[in-house]
Amino acid sequence: MSETIARLHLTVRGRVQGVGFRFHTQQAAEELGLTGWVANRSDRSVEVVAEGPRAALDQFIKLVKRGPSMAQVTDVQHEYLPATREFDEFRVEL
Repeated sequence: MSETIARLHLTVRGRVQGVGFRFHTQQAAEELGLTGWVANRSDRSVEVVAEGPRAALDQFIKLVKRGPSMAQVTDVQHEYLPATREFDEFRVEL
């Protein structure tokens, strides 16, 4: 029985730009076998879209909330959506 693939959309706020947050997020996603992307936003938040098994996405949220050592995450908004399976890797948007 294969696990259902879901899509997760996150908006992360706090001290999350200029502290290696996107690369930390990419590493966490790759370790969990997720695909998608992470990008800085003009309002100083970070946006993340990830797809993979729901259990891996749940673990991913915990890792994102922790962030790298220099980050200070104050808020994470998330929603689960149907997967589109449009990604073949997890990338950092520059």
